[in-house]
Amino acid sequence: MQPATAKWYDRRDSVFIEFCVADSKDVKAIFEKTKFVFSCLGGTDSVKHENEMDLFEAIDANESKHKRTDRSVLVYIRKAQPGKPWPRLTKEKAKLSWLSVDFNNWRDWEDDSDEEIGNFDQFSNIMNNMGGEDDLAELDGGPEEDDSADSDDEKMPDLE
Repeated sequence: MQPATAKWYDRRDSVFIEFCVADSKDVKAIFEKTKFVFSCLGGTDSVKHENEMDLFEAIDANESKHKRTDRSVLVYIRKAQPGKPWPRLTKEKAKLSWLSVDFNNWRDWEDDSDEEIGNFDQFSNIMNNMGGEDDLAELDGGPEEDDSADSDDEKMPDLE
């Protein structure tokens, strides 16, 4: 058993963690008041991954969710005290070898413009409307209802 590699970033009312596990199966995300546990089987070899952490602050376990894709598992953790920045994800200051900051998504949200806040609220609504893992089967490569070609199914040009 080994921990899954993960990246995290802080937002005004939540924290996001992306566990970089391709082809994950048996994904479990356990949210407690000050603790989070993630586990899954990953890759073609079905390697068992497990990550457990004591979180920097308390969370709203009922409003926290996860979404599995073929490439990773994105975890949305709702802060119990919105508006309070988390300088790190874990309670202890020790550096975890499997965890890094996702600088591509990091924002200095303490001086956000209203537009950026609106964009985040829109993303929050998408995450809030996510059902459990069973509700996401059709988003996850499940059976397609309609096999007809859509106008947006055209081949994309190569990037230069």
